[in-house]
Amino acid sequence: MSPADLSAVAAPRTVTVDGSPVHVMEHGTGPAVLMLHGSGPGTTGSGAWTTTAQALGASWRFVAPDQAGFGLTPIPAGSAGRLRMWTEQAAGLMDALGHEHYAVVGHSMGGAVALALAAERPEQVTHVVAVATMGAPGAPLSPDLDAIWAAPAGPAGARDMISRLVLDPALVTESAVAARAEAMRAGEAAFASLFPPPRARWAEDLTLSARTLAGIRAPVLLVHGAQDRVTPLSTSALPLLDHLADVRLHVLGRCGHVPALEHPHDFRRLLSCFLGRNRDH
Repeated sequence: MSPADLSAVAAPRTVTVDGSPVHVMEHGTGPAVLMLHGSGPGTTGSGAWTTTAQALGASWRFVAPDQAGFGLTPIPAGSAGRLRMWTEQAAGLMDALGHEHYAVVGHSMGGAVALALAAERPEQVTHVVAVATMGAPGAPLSPDLDAIWAAPAGPAGARDMISRLVLDPALVTESAVAARAEAMRAGEAAFASLFPPPRARWAEDLTLSARTLAGIRAPVLLVHGAQDRVTPLSTSALPLLDHLADVRLHVLGRCGHVPALEHPHDFRRLLSCFLGRNRDH
């Protein structure tokens, strides 16, 4: 990054949303883009999106929160349901930050939240990028997602989880395993309450109805790995093509569940091109 880019970096901070703290990383300058991470234990907003935000921060203002139950963001008291909780918190965060119009990028669980937010806030959400997304009506809980939600904290659980997330075993490095194991241990208590067995109910909670999806006005880009075992292409992205009014799908070959990590240059080009369409806000 250039010195000008560095000046746009804001230190992570805590924003109060409906009386509850939300830990958020902000980076870059330009139109706002809300970045929503996935549901694996140890996942955080900064861990999922810092590399992408740093690469594209000269053009957009990226907002990457730890969603409730992840990282440094606690689960708000009295929350009911998972999708509703994360959707309301995301909307409240962008309101608190003063962003009247914004794009939303979501990975896996975050993709379902992004789609739900677009349906809930049609006047605010300008674009949706749903990556390896959940949310399709009737999508079942895959064995790999079930195993990820059940992964024990520590190196063995971290190694198994990363192995399920990516296609190329070369990406399962010792440093990646150590970092994820540490993050899993730090968030173990909060995560334990999010997806207790039987876990199929939580996958069902993260699906959207055909009516909700049909009401989304914003253009949607689906980005999916052809070899994704966690949210398989056939049950996750393809069914959404029948329900979204303005949608396009880009499938990356030789790619598992994390396109931003497995094909970072292709992913950033797709993101930049799509977010640059009709930049009226």
